[in-house]
Amino acid sequence: MIQPLFRPRRNRLTPAIRDLVRENQLQVTDLVMPLFVIEGQNQKTEIHSMPGVFRYSLDLLVDECIDLYRLGIRAVVLFPALDESKKDRVATESANLEGLYHRSLRAIKARVPGLCLITDVAMDPYSSDGHDGLVSPTGEILNDETLKILCTQAVSQAKAGADIIAPSDMMDGRVAAIRAALDQAGFTNVGILSYTAKYASAFYGPFRDALDSAPKKGDKKTYQMDPANVKEALRELDLDLAEGADLVMVKPGLPYLDVVRALAEVSEVPVAVYNVSGEYAMLKAAAQLGWLDYQKSVMETMMAFKRAGAKIILTYHAKEVATWLAQEAVSGPR
Repeated sequence: MIQPLFRPRRNRLTPAIRDLVRENQLQVTDLVMPLFVIEGQNQKTEIHSMPGVFRYSLDLLVDECIDLYRLGIRAVVLFPALDESKKDRVATESANLEGLYHRSLRAIKARVPGLCLITDVAMDPYSSDGHDGLVSPTGEILNDETLKILCTQAVSQAKAGADIIAPSDMMDGRVAAIRAALDQAGFTNVGILSYTAKYASAFYGPFRDALDSAPKKGDKKTYQMDPANVKEALRELDLDLAEGADLVMVKPGLPYLDVVRALAEVSEVPVAVYNVSGEYAMLKAAAQLGWLDYQKSVMETMMAFKRAGAKIILTYHAKEVATWLAQEAVSGPR
């Protein structure tokens, strides 16, 4: 019998050897936890399409941030779930320094000063139209008029304690406009994480349930990207870098690993990926039906993002993953 000349299995023989040769490592500091805030006291309501994910009133939100920080998670991204009475067509509430969102930022900073606060910049949580931009009487999403609203929103968030501004609106030129507005207001150290390649995806459904932010009319295809396109993402990357983005992001994650890889191979700044609500819901549902091992599936998903080139992972699994990583550090890998 002819013996194989090469035996790659030698490098898979034991857990210790596998650890030595592992090409990608997942760390708790790679994770960003998305959080939802609501008005009230002592309120914690589960999102029905995202089992295990909750909307928190401000008091409980701060407690959750403390727990996340103790687990080693060093960044969160915050989204507000507002009553319809707070919404109008020009998203006035988005810049209200005494509103729920800005009070939340100040409260978190006061109690967990070491936690990096990433803030969402877009009109949809505050818009009576449910769109990321200003809607004209004819239904057109007005790009340049929206930029003024986004800049005011971004500066107000910086005043409230934001460390990184994350424009998710996909309006043309918004990174340059926000950078100029922040610098003019004296917030030169506040970073920008651009949603560089945000696709018009079917995987956002549970998130829109969480915020009740679905468009009242039409869809978002005139500003979010066509799922068929990759080269367009590279063009968006070039524009965002030229406009001053400090970090860039691909959203969603799993269906767009090729886009993550395409950006990571050429980006001069770290690439983030958003493991979105629909991706989370799929694994939760399959696990509840007994079709998947939940922990193993989640950890494999996280490693897929790292392997594709993501440095930062926004994921609703973050708290669970942080807990598993801590357990693994004590007992060894499963």
